[in-house]
Amino acid sequence: MFGALKPQPADKILKLMQAFREDPRGDKIDLGVGVYRNAEGVTPVMRAVKEAEKQLWELETTKAYTGLVGDPGYQQAMADLVIADTVDRDRVAAAHTPGGTGAIRQSLELIRMAAPKATVWLSAPTWPNHPSILKYLKMPMAEYRYFDKTSCTVDFEGMMADLEKVKPGDVVLLHGCCHNPTGANLRGPEWEQVADLLLEKDAIPFVDIAYQGFGDGLRDDAAGVRLLASRMPEMLIAASCSKNFGIYRERTGIVLAIAPDAKTRDVTQGNLAYLNRQNFSFPPDHGARLVTMILTNEALRREWKDELEKVRRGMLELRMQLAEALRDMTGSDRFGFIADHRGMFSMLGATPEQVEKMRADSGIYMVGDSRINIAGLNSNTVPKLAEAMVKAGV
Repeated sequence: MFGALKPQPADKILKLMQAFREDPRGDKIDLGVGVYRNAEGVTPVMRAVKEAEKQLWELETTKAYTGLVGDPGYQQAMADLVIADTVDRDRVAAAHTPGGTGAIRQSLELIRMAAPKATVWLSAPTWPNHPSILKYLKMPMAEYRYFDKTSCTVDFEGMMADLEKVKPGDVVLLHGCCHNPTGANLRGPEWEQVADLLLEKDAIPFVDIAYQGFGDGLRDDAAGVRLLASRMPEMLIAASCSKNFGIYRERTGIVLAIAPDAKTRDVTQGNLAYLNRQNFSFPPDHGARLVTMILTNEALRREWKDELEKVRRGMLELRMQLAEALRDMTGSDRFGFIADHRGMFSMLGATPEQVEKMRADSGIYMVGDSRINIAGLNSNTVPKLAEAMVKAGV
């Protein structure tokens, strides 16, 4: 049996991480891995998470399963965080999933069950797991233009032109904030135009919001998803707690499905429970329990928000430092987009050859499409990256 298996292509980022580990240079810089790290290169456990874990250790009396779709308190807390009061809750179905990736997978499986012929539209570029899962599930997919590689900004005109081709019942996958891999985001009026088009086309928005709080703050980062929730009769949302709570290894995500009415919501909820049962039965509870405790305890929530805000502002400061260093070295403002981007990532507009030159000459590791993780920098390494970019002719 196993002899019939075919080798699978190596994950590009994991391959890059391996090459970085094997590089003997002491001044090498890893800008490839998609995990938040502080100035010391550590992914810290947030103080509020530590405190919640201490309380949970004292209070928890059982390790029995929760429900198939997780704990109702977690569902409520996450719906409050992501969509607030923009839609009646009797229209919202929810399911706890193992991480944001699990939420995407369950959402796509739900789409396949409900509308197997629907095309799922992805931004070009997008997070590589989006097309990978779609391909594995053998679901129809298409791309819409999103990123202008010359200006390193959103190609909104191209995006809207491509989405004119969307058919009724198609699904359009959008990044809620902090677009991965580009860092370039839609603005408020653009979200309005997208909503208008989706309503006109009778298409379904599917929002992947994995970085809420990393861009312009918890409320502003959710503005696009909340706008859509307030206007669309149907919608899917995949949210992750990995980044904004720093609980990557706890695998804590959620699917929120907005239905047109309470009756349809109940059927949708049953199908989400069915999918959880088929794929992993009961979701892991530890991370979700911590998130629920933090979001529903005033003191823990305040401490979490304060620390998250420091993380956000730290990344913005690094963006401004890099843009300024490049302006000083080049005498040009053409890298100003780095300060305008939001979240952990930016796409620099470098060619694969330039990316390889920066790795070979300066020990700077980034994905071949020139996506960098801003959180991989600190005030000491920003000048080195700027210098390497200039030397490589970016």
